[in-house]
Amino acid sequence: MAEIEIKNIAKSFGNYQALHNINLTIHDQEFMVLLGASGCGKSTLLRIIAGLETATSGEVWIGGRRIDHLSPKDRGIAMVFQNYAVFPHLTVFENIGFGLRMQKLPNAEVERRVHRTAELMHIEQLLKRYSGELSGGQRQRVAVARALAMEPDVILMDEPLSNLDALLRMEMRAELKGVLAESKTTAIYVTHDQVEAMSMADRISVMHQGRIAQNSSPVEVYRNPSEKFVAGFIGNPPMNFLPATEVSKGQWSVAGCQFSGPEAHSGAIDFAIRPEDLSPADTGIAAIAKVVEPLGAHLLVTCDVEGHLFRAVLDSDLALRAGDTIHLAPQQDRIRWFDQNTTQAICLS
Repeated sequence: MAEIEIKNIAKSFGNYQALHNINLTIHDQEFMVLLGASGCGKSTLLRIIAGLETATSGEVWIGGRRIDHLSPKDRGIAMVFQNYAVFPHLTVFENIGFGLRMQKLPNAEVERRVHRTAELMHIEQLLKRYSGELSGGQRQRVAVARALAMEPDVILMDEPLSNLDALLRMEMRAELKGVLAESKTTAIYVTHDQVEAMSMADRISVMHQGRIAQNSSPVEVYRNPSEKFVAGFIGNPPMNFLPATEVSKGQWSVAGCQFSGPEAHSGAIDFAIRPEDLSPADTGIAAIAKVVEPLGAHLLVTCDVEGHLFRAVLDSDLALRAGDTIHLAPQQDRIRWFDQNTTQAICLS
């Protein structure tokens, strides 16, 4: 069992508080993604788990054993970095087997593990090559294979696909998730790329300013963001927000339209809807198209709604030009509401 428990982890760099009492449990064989913008603390947390950084306070447990006082080599962890760190003077075989050689494992065991992980990563035909003969994607596969060859309890990955082009990233995402499921390894994956997070994770921990803003499944994070930051960070394009005014109990006016909303809420609130949950209609939110971007299967339309930026993803067959006014009807069950002061989601009764 390789369940990871992070208990009250905090980290300060002088007067700067990078992490604020993080509590998180990653289940055995789970693929957990730490998602957030640069500077949110996700890599710092990963480095604390790996033993490359020391927490100011708190504990890290793996498989029921406290490990934050142990050196990195004694934690049962392997790590894949953004930088491939493939040794240029070694063949692919020796790169994958490097950690095994350091552990002084028998040659037969090194052979078995290297060939097994090379097959998992589809690089068995490259074992005799040197890194200078490999593409970026092949080098990344070597780095992952080297980590898996250690048969670790936990594998940590710090933005390992960010140096690859878009098509190769897409291919590697699918392969990596399948390989980790087959190897039955608990994984923590750090990224700022929400597409990677949504497509790969069993659960996503969205981090913001050293805290976990939401920890849920990809679908839950996308459909039911717990706070305004998550709603605006997840989704491409992100969620739209408009101020709402109460006109009667449970009825709210938004840009001249009336919608059913929270029945018992004091204070200012925001109406929120995702761009893909809008449809052209005869009546609805009046929006002036500012930019129309044809993106193949759909149009991304950036609009102005009473001075607020508002985006819609519409059918590519729609005849629309910049300057046109369009009425947009939101899908009622996809509307979300947020408190303007606390920025927290408001649950409807």
